[in-house]
Amino acid sequence: MNTYETIIPGGSASGTITVPGDKSITIRAVLLSAIADGVSRIIGISSGGDVVSAIQCIQQLGIKIEKNGETSLTIYGNGMHGFHTSEKPLFCSNSGTTVRLLSGILAGQRHTYIMTGDDSLKKRPMNRVTIPLRQMGAHIHYLEDDGFLPYRIQPAALNGISFSMPVASAQVKSAVLLAGLYAQGKTVIKEPVQSRNHTEIMLAVRGVEIDINKVKNEITLTPPEIILPAEISIPGDISSAAFFIVLASLLPNSYLVIHNVGINPTRTGILDILHSMGADFTINNRRLVSGEETADIEVRSSELYGAEICGDIIPRIIDELPIIAAAGAFADGITVIKDAQELRVKETDRIAALYVNLQKMGTTVEECPDGLIIKGKTGFKPAQFESFSDHRIAMAFAVAAAVLHGESVIHGSNWADISFPGFFTLLNRVRGIIQ
Repeated sequence: MNTYETIIPGGSASGTITVPGDKSITIRAVLLSAIADGVSRIIGISSGGDVVSAIQCIQQLGIKIEKNGETSLTIYGNGMHGFHTSEKPLFCSNSGTTVRLLSGILAGQRHTYIMTGDDSLKKRPMNRVTIPLRQMGAHIHYLEDDGFLPYRIQPAALNGISFSMPVASAQVKSAVLLAGLYAQGKTVIKEPVQSRNHTEIMLAVRGVEIDINKVKNEITLTPPEIILPAEISIPGDISSAAFFIVLASLLPNSYLVIHNVGINPTRTGILDILHSMGADFTINNRRLVSGEETADIEVRSSELYGAEICGDIIPRIIDELPIIAAAGAFADGITVIKDAQELRVKETDRIAALYVNLQKMGTTVEECPDGLIIKGKTGFKPAQFESFSDHRIAMAFAVAAAVLHGESVIHGSNWADISFPGFFTLLNRVRGIIQ
């Protein structure tokens, strides 16, 4: 059931905040802990809907998980082949990361499983994962529409392959690497450009032999005998922090510190883009936590300028493009987003959703097959925004609404809980807004 949130504009963003643990890293930590030989502890988890989906699937597979407070888990790994059978389909809800990565693991298991999801996930393309998994020998059969959930995964003997990815995708890469854990022989992946590398980092932490050739953008995985248990601390999600970096940039007289944010170089494209647009921020207290670079980000109000966003940086900012587009509406000049056709097959068609909502607030915008052309400072009217059942669209236009002149409404605000429970409360708190 969709809810709505009324956004009272104004205020200044101030104080020190934390954002939820990185969703991508949390899901990977849960999956690898489930197939580890022993007990793992995960600290600082995201409690968003996608992580809940991953946890429920793993529990359905017979893995014991204890929750210690709101942000810590203890997972009792049952080994690489320790999953139980499941009479019911594994329901991944809205989580593309869960279904794609878990499919890589299940391809090497000894039982048959059915994977499915909600209506949104059933519309997202799965061939990009199932094609390379089938090349490894996986037995995957679509049950309804070819290329889309639901599908059945049956036991199979897997072989390592050399796979050149047509498009950079961390989910596809991770699915192949996780299947490679169960394969006979090495698995080699070649990327056109480097995508987020959380899986590679976490595999290395777990004792898996993985070689990274940065010159060739090539990853080689040697299948292990076991996955080691570990204690993992999850940094704050930079994709979630991005909303508050933009908020503090746009609201006058703002000074905001975001503590404990992951700044993995494959994810900091958002910082590069906002810096090029004139955002005023500094990165302090850099440190390495569980193999991931982490820091505090200090943000001040600034004047933003339009930018052209395209090419190799797109895979590093694909999740942040909605808030970048919203920022472009308030920037001086034109913001061009291109080479981002991947946005068409996210939780919704994000290019179309951004176009509709930007028009609602009066912004001059052109929709292109692979992006948008946004003319900044051409419209500041409040609006009735739609989330399109997409957490990042809901939050991007909540930030925009906080800067507009007059109250706006975000319909489907509950979708923010997918990655950022408590987002709207924090949005009001940092601005001193009491509702």
